[in-house]
Amino acid sequence: MSAPNLVRTITGDVDASSLGRVDAHEHVFLASPALAGEDFQDADKAQSELGFVKAAGIDTLVDLTTIGLGRRPADLARISAESGVLVVAATGYHRDAHYRSDHWVQRASRTQLLQAVISDLEAGIDATDWALPFREASTARAGIIKAGASYQRISPSERLRLEVCVEAAEAGGVPLAVHTEVGTAGHEILDTIEKGGLPLHRVVLAHLDRNPDPDAHEELIHRGATLVYDTVGRIKYRPETVLLDLCAEMIERGHASNLMLGTDVGRRGMLKAYGGGPGMDVLGRQFVPRLAKRVGTDAVHALLVDTPARFLTLERQPS
Repeated sequence: MSAPNLVRTITGDVDASSLGRVDAHEHVFLASPALAGEDFQDADKAQSELGFVKAAGIDTLVDLTTIGLGRRPADLARISAESGVLVVAATGYHRDAHYRSDHWVQRASRTQLLQAVISDLEAGIDATDWALPFREASTARAGIIKAGASYQRISPSERLRLEVCVEAAEAGGVPLAVHTEVGTAGHEILDTIEKGGLPLHRVVLAHLDRNPDPDAHEELIHRGATLVYDTVGRIKYRPETVLLDLCAEMIERGHASNLMLGTDVGRRGMLKAYGGGPGMDVLGRQFVPRLAKRVGTDAVHALLVDTPARFLTLERQPS
């Protein structure tokens, strides 16, 4: 009998087949100096928001909040268990703008940066979210790593952190997500990852739908990367029909196995629990039904179920 394909969630390892429909980029808790006044840290409101998500037909969230940006692992594990929404939680480091100049991440050595990520993967996410560069135990382990780049470039400090995340992903057998600013610097990011030795099929690039260019996306996919279109509900960026057209075009070109979807709630004002909108449930409630009418249910199943299950599976299964 073959071993199961396991995915590491905040409440423990599960078979990839049990993930159901996956929102591949979210933030259940977040606090960043780059988003002053838009933090969301209330556990009761987070639980309400996940209730909306579950009711909209989404079964699993990939929470890509990184070290130092308001992660609350104990609350996240409890809310996941009580809401019935599985959560794959991240470790790693975001782009420069999300850390103040005096934050320890900005001055840490390569060894310190690597040790924090490995600890989150193997021992459990630091209970204080590494408020200081020493550890307070939690049992909730990360199942994905995230890094970040700036607009059209990777700064020297971002490159160091990306290299650390690549090393940790290779060592830990977990996938790697990378923030692209407005969908830029994709090839430079992949070059850095490739140089570090991580196979590109273990990489997802975020926010590519901010630059809805099918030819450019196809180049990145041909190199092996997966893309997440994760600004669903963000009408300020473009009409939703543009994203529907992009999905339809990429599916028509045969790339459903390299695409995932997400909402990437990053501001308090986007959450229904705080009186805002469109809500974390906009993916399942509004976008998925429109997409299914356009491309059919089989293609939607590929983007929400098949591709995430494959991508999130641990490369090396625990004994």
